[in-house]
Amino acid sequence: MKALLLYPRFPATFWSFKHALKFVRKRAALPPLGLLTVAAMLPDDWDLQLVDTNVSKLRDEDLRGADIAFIGAMTVQRESARGLIARCKDHGLKVVAGGPLFTTEHQGFDDVDHLVLDEAEITLPRFLADFERGCAGRVYHAGEYPDLRTTPPPRWTIAKTRHYSTLSLQYSRGCPFACDFCNVTSMLGRRMRTKSCDQVVAELDAIYALGWRGAVFFVDDNFIGRRKELKSELLPALIRWRDGKRGVSFHTEASIDLADDEDLMRMMVAAGFDQVFIGIESPEERNLEECGKTQNRGRDLVEDIRRVHRSGLQVQGGFILGFDHDTPPVFERLIALIQQSGIVTAMVGILQALPGTALFDRMKEEGRLTGETSGDNVDGTTNILTTMDASHLRLGYRRVLDHIYTPRNYYRRVRTFLRDYPSPAHRARVTGGDLLAFLRSSLRLGIVGRERFQYWGLLVWTFIRCREHIPLAVTLAIYGHHFRKVAEYHVRN
Repeated sequence: MKALLLYPRFPATFWSFKHALKFVRKRAALPPLGLLTVAAMLPDDWDLQLVDTNVSKLRDEDLRGADIAFIGAMTVQRESARGLIARCKDHGLKVVAGGPLFTTEHQGFDDVDHLVLDEAEITLPRFLADFERGCAGRVYHAGEYPDLRTTPPPRWTIAKTRHYSTLSLQYSRGCPFACDFCNVTSMLGRRMRTKSCDQVVAELDAIYALGWRGAVFFVDDNFIGRRKELKSELLPALIRWRDGKRGVSFHTEASIDLADDEDLMRMMVAAGFDQVFIGIESPEERNLEECGKTQNRGRDLVEDIRRVHRSGLQVQGGFILGFDHDTPPVFERLIALIQQSGIVTAMVGILQALPGTALFDRMKEEGRLTGETSGDNVDGTTNILTTMDASHLRLGYRRVLDHIYTPRNYYRRVRTFLRDYPSPAHRARVTGGDLLAFLRSSLRLGIVGRERFQYWGLLVWTFIRCREHIPLAVTLAIYGHHFRKVAEYHVRN
């Protein structure tokens, strides 16, 4: 049996890093971890071919030589997924689909032969057993959550890892919080489930054995959700694993209460973590109460963020506009929060209601849904009727993007961050690729770009103040180029 595993293309979104990847000659930020894990669950005697359309083209000969196609996708990949499905059907291929897009929107994909939904550890074996007997059904639901200790390691041998800037690993699923706009708990539950430390270490060993020395993203939606086990088991295991290793930094996602635990931050840095995404959402207390973001209420958010920075973890922040309690002053308050805290990577989007969330149900009940979500929360669109006039919201959103990603303000924010950020706990070896990225950035940003004065000013300032952070300063300058491209597109349109 020849199976194609197909991953749809991402549009140029905030997190695609499309414009930054050109500097390091990579084609995509992350590999399709879900499909690689599914590949490990398929029969050993099947011939598997992964085609990630973000890094390579799907050829007609690939389709002609296959017996069946598996497609996994997220909401933002909807249109590309439809195109892949159509091409498969044109070649007479049976299509099996799963992942977040199909789990929440399976009613909209009549041309998919088999929908293997929810978590594959439960639904995929059921489908495969029926498929082997020639009686496979159309829709498979789990009805329960799997034990992640049964999850096999991803099948990295079928991936072209050289094309990615970061590899990925999953330790846990679920989140203990219940933010009403987030579909994590509706799909994965509020009870945190984790892999064993041995599983995580084995996956890291496999990645290291590939020759990988770059970043590894722990894709957990809230890495610190089971703090006791994290501090007593996983982080000590990661610290031990790191002993004698070269390179390999870790990134992840966490909640703002990370700032309350100095010991946890210290251990994460010792284990090799240097970046963490935190959903900050809004500077307005009423908005945090409205969306159920209780962990963010009653805080000095600027001080909390800078405390995380001082620990050695760079905060990447998520922010949302369009809550019911947003009023015109929110735009300036959000700009001030981002600038004063020194969050360099600040993702600002307009509220969207995702299927399966409490927000979606509330908007539907109130008659405020206007269509389907794009899945791209920084494209300036929304699928709900907001209480703020739509034109005012759109203009305010554009003003925020225009301010925070204008070179002058962006590079000022980089300096604010670097003033707080300590020397790296684990120094990465500067590679030939790093030097080429520096040369490309010097030309594109330092000579051609309109930010050339800010670019060279940052590098001189960094050399004088904290020269060990020059590679990071170059990276952030390149990120800024990407963010500005994305922001400018949405400001113009």
